[in-house]
Amino acid sequence: MNEVIRFKKSDDAYFSQAYAIRQNVFVEEQGVDATEEFDEFEDVSVHYLAFTGKKAVATARWRTTGYGIKLERFAVLKAHRGQGVGNLILNKILDEVVSEGKIVYLHAQVDALRFYQKNNFACKGDMFVECNIEHYLMEYNLGL
Repeated sequence: MNEVIRFKKSDDAYFSQAYAIRQNVFVEEQGVDATEEFDEFEDVSVHYLAFTGKKAVATARWRTTGYGIKLERFAVLKAHRGQGVGNLILNKILDEVVSEGKIVYLHAQVDALRFYQKNNFACKGDMFVECNIEHYLMEYNLGL
């Protein structure tokens, strides 16, 4: 059974599970500096965890910016990739934020472009480097 829950950073039990997933995927697997991964936006973001059974296997967050609603920190544990967990958590977030009528966007790693394109996101602008990883700004196409 797959389930996605929403929480705030103040919920220590859930945040510690999200932290562990992000530590595994971004810091250990991708080499992102932990001081860049865990930032000042943790408290103002809305966080999510996806579970397979009782095990937390994916996480993400969103926050409001001056540009719109920014989706961030999508991480799925390696053993659970390609099983629809990313779609599950993305769709849960989109269901909650699209109704706000703001631009929904994210910074997609080049390796994840196809995933986001399949989910109605389109590249805007040129490639850029963030945390030594190539990214594109992508916006969600509300009309699709």
